[in-house]
Amino acid sequence: MSIIGSITGAKTRIRILRGTAVLALVTVVGCSAQFRNHGFAPSDAQLAEVIVGVDTRSSVAEAIGAPTAGGVLNGGGFYYVQSRWRHFAFMAPDEIGREVVAITFDSAEVVQNVERFGLEDGQVVSLSRRVTQDNVRDTTFIRQLLGDLGRFDAGSFLGES
Repeated sequence: MSIIGSITGAKTRIRILRGTAVLALVTVVGCSAQFRNHGFAPSDAQLAEVIVGVDTRSSVAEAIGAPTAGGVLNGGGFYYVQSRWRHFAFMAPDEIGREVVAITFDSAEVVQNVERFGLEDGQVVSLSRRVTQDNVRDTTFIRQLLGDLGRFDAGSFLGES
């Protein structure tokens, strides 16, 4: 019995070690960061094919592909936007990289300029602001009350307007 008991005890220890190893592996994999890429920005090699002053809007779209976004007006430029996001555990996603390639055109739809911007070049832009501005500057409530003392006339109190 002691040989059977020691074999059973060894099997139990091996099962516990396997279970612990699987649990540790799941924990490590579950807490590793996940990265996601969104959008498209052309490489420097692709942008080298675009010749300023020669290529047109249609030749750029054919060589590089359709832009992620176009300009606000019909004569606006092409904008290619690519972002890299880091997802880690339960935390909110964090944008760790962004590239914007802007290709502008002149009035004849010929390439005027090609620029590349990174995340470090970006600024937060407020698209909608809903703050009511008051016209009271550096005035306390008491000063407002006392400031109106001389601005009324007795006729308005007597109903004679």
